[in-house]
Amino acid sequence: MILIADGGSTKCSWCLLGGPAPVHFSTEGYNPYFWDTPAIAASLARSVPAAVREAAISAIHYYGSGVLSAAKAEIVAGALRQVFPQTPQVTVDEDLLAAARALLGREAGFAAILGTGTNSCLYDGQRITQVVESLGYSLGDEGSGTSIGRLLLRDYLRGRLPAGLAEDFKATYQLGEVSEVLDRLYNQPMPNRFLASFARFAGKHYAEPYCQGVVAQAFKAFFEQIVTQYPDYQRYTFNCVGSVGYHFREALAAAAAGHGMAVGQILEAPIDTLVRYHEVARTL
Repeated sequence: MILIADGGSTKCSWCLLGGPAPVHFSTEGYNPYFWDTPAIAASLARSVPAAVREAAISAIHYYGSGVLSAAKAEIVAGALRQVFPQTPQVTVDEDLLAAARALLGREAGFAAILGTGTNSCLYDGQRITQVVESLGYSLGDEGSGTSIGRLLLRDYLRGRLPAGLAEDFKATYQLGEVSEVLDRLYNQPMPNRFLASFARFAGKHYAEPYCQGVVAQAFKAFFEQIVTQYPDYQRYTFNCVGSVGYHFREALAAAAAGHGMAVGQILEAPIDTLVRYHEVARTL
């Protein structure tokens, strides 16, 4: 049996293959920039079904956000080895490779992630060949949940939200004083999730022109700051996974068309097509 995981910063989707039927379950997301090995292991021990922990798993293929170096990969791999001590093979790769494999299989092309954070690449059918750095929620992540949430939160704190939206925003999030919000951003864990949580407000009120404008602004920045930096980007189709890209897919498709890119696939989550990729790989 093999265990496959696709992990974002907020949620991780898992699938156990090789039994009578695939077993799907979810856990928290484990970005190693915000989690250490003991914390990941403790969360997995609580969240992974007992039947999965006790299964005869020959290999784990984990793809996750924040896995940008060998040191970051080891933070996650160490936790997996603790929870699955009998599994001989544990591989940890970045979530961008999962997106490329899920969207493109063994074909070359462009792939992106628009979820809590942003990532993108060119892929040659086997490996990632070029990346324009997203730079994380502080400097970049244009087009992501954190970027949409940051725009909404900034406008709310500065009194720039339309009156009706401002009242609902206040009632929904009950944020308190500006100093409390800044403390949450700069002194408490997982500020990226905090910012991304406000993106749901844009979805809830997407009929409002203001929210449409915020989403369009975030996607415009994504294309101008990231996508257009790839050489000959217009010769590729635009392919994307992630909750933000999926739920605002019409606006995303419009932004792609405005930059001369035809749209390929826009998926909410890559786990199903990623599973198919590994099923095919087992037969090769």
